[in-house]
Amino acid sequence: MFDVGEPESGTQLRAAVRRLVTEAHEYLGALPNHAFFAPQGDRWSPAEHIRHLRKSTAPVARALRVPAWLLRLRFGQGAGTSRNYRTLRDTYRGVLAQGGQAGRFAPSLEPAPTDPTARRAAIMSAWDAAVGALETASARWPEASLERAWLPHPLLGLLTVREMLEFTVYHTSHHLALVASRVDRGA
Repeated sequence: MFDVGEPESGTQLRAAVRRLVTEAHEYLGALPNHAFFAPQGDRWSPAEHIRHLRKSTAPVARALRVPAWLLRLRFGQGAGTSRNYRTLRDTYRGVLAQGGQAGRFAPSLEPAPTDPTARRAAIMSAWDAAVGALETASARWPEASLERAWLPHPLLGLLTVREMLEFTVYHTSHHLALVASRVDRGA
């Protein structure tokens, strides 16, 4: 569950993130509201993971709506080749192992919802909207253009657009797998 292999092309990356969202809806939909909002031990709740994913996906979608020439002007010309999914994943894992944190992309504290069902629906809907915006914005990028512009990542530095999409897929998979493993352990 929540494993998408090693997607490379823009089409594969969009399909992978869509598959993860679909799997997340199925998996999280089976959790009762109290489990969705409860912290997993001393870690985020499933709701907070989804809020974090929305908070980290939305800026990528916004950036991909900016014309490529403007991104190149702001952040520089891409190197022409991207690291593959596995290499980017391993680099990110290394940064996490060294203490990398979500920083400003962490979910803000929220009081317990007065209407958990409505709040849950709003959280999932906001994430769906961010992923939908990402899919739409990334679809307008020709395959070769994914290599020719950089985007800044707060932990990984400058990434090509392809690498940012790879990161978004892996990051989504990573957080959903964390939720599932902690549910399985009863954390």
